[in-house]
Amino acid sequence: MNNFKEITGGVTAAKGFEAAGIYCGIRKAKKDIAIIRSVVPAKVAAVFTLNKTLAAPVVLDKLVLNRSNRCSAIVVNSGNANACTGEKGFGDAERMAELTAKSLSIPKDEVLVASTGVIGQYLPMDVIETGIREVAAILSPNGGDDTAEAIMTTDTFAKTCTVSFEIGGKQVIIGGIAKGSGMIEPNMATMLAFITTDVNIEDSLLQKVFRKGINRSFNRISVDGDMSTNDMAVILANGLAENGEIVESTDEAMLFESALDHVVISLAKMIARDGEGATKLVEIEVKGAASHKDAVMAARSVANSNLVKTAIHGEDANWGRILAALGYSGVDLFPEQIELSMNDLPILGKGYTILIDEIKAKAALSEKNISLSINLNQGNDSATFWTCDLTKEYIHINASYRS
Repeated sequence: MNNFKEITGGVTAAKGFEAAGIYCGIRKAKKDIAIIRSVVPAKVAAVFTLNKTLAAPVVLDKLVLNRSNRCSAIVVNSGNANACTGEKGFGDAERMAELTAKSLSIPKDEVLVASTGVIGQYLPMDVIETGIREVAAILSPNGGDDTAEAIMTTDTFAKTCTVSFEIGGKQVIIGGIAKGSGMIEPNMATMLAFITTDVNIEDSLLQKVFRKGINRSFNRISVDGDMSTNDMAVILANGLAENGEIVESTDEAMLFESALDHVVISLAKMIARDGEGATKLVEIEVKGAASHKDAVMAARSVANSNLVKTAIHGEDANWGRILAALGYSGVDLFPEQIELSMNDLPILGKGYTILIDEIKAKAALSEKNISLSINLNQGNDSATFWTCDLTKEYIHINASYRS
């Protein structure tokens, strides 16, 4: 049983955090710029996209984090990715950090920058500069919801998760927001995630636990197999809960890791559910693998299969597509040993035994939540990925993304 409970508040629920999100006019008539601030410098950990075409904010943030292990603010814009924009784009990202630092009276090296939206267009710095000044003036402990809304692009709903629990006799909180709907592929995607906590935790442990959490959450989702240029996940820990510092190999460390996993996995599943044009959330569990690596490779291959995702959208239990995806996953398989089920309905048994009841399978796949269980029957390791169905609406959204 978990020793934490879900509450509201997102990135401003923990002590010492404030935020705001407003519309400044970057692209569409929606909130499009936000700042998240810790009132004291916070310990920071971050994970970035593996795409070699890095957006200017990602390049800047990596440089900043090489110089400083503390962060006081994150400034985020939506509607424009500031990617593939060269020296001007990098200068614009620096300008965003400078303006934020000046507006909040903090060092520039304590500011991270994030952008999301259309690639290959310069930022409209005139409206962004005004927007940063305006949003910095209204930061509030109640600004979490507006901030979650301001980072959205094609998302259909704001994504937020917050948990409260006790460590060392102190009540502590972890709150997070995320955005992402398209260009979602394991190893990060067109997604931004910002996590805040008032926990006092050892620097190295924060880095270790956060990276592990990302590998179990945001690196386990897929919508369309495309990896973006801007993806990042950042956690700030300001220690204002005043618990004794959490160190490795303790019960407190295990509890913090469990609570953080709950937040990031919840956010990751929201991203998969909100895949562009999606109508179904699909959970893929591969078990019986010879190794954890094999389980991850197999689950990723199925999650990235457009043929599997279109079959699920069409409510067609086409198990042959699943076996094909497993076959090119790179895992050494004995296909005749594989067993499949969908929403606990047996589909395929060992020896290619067809167990499917087409009427029941159609009914199972009509649900909004689909669980696909794959037993490789080769060992004891397992892994879980999340994806969504692939629909005609996905094409419509992305065929006119810039217009």
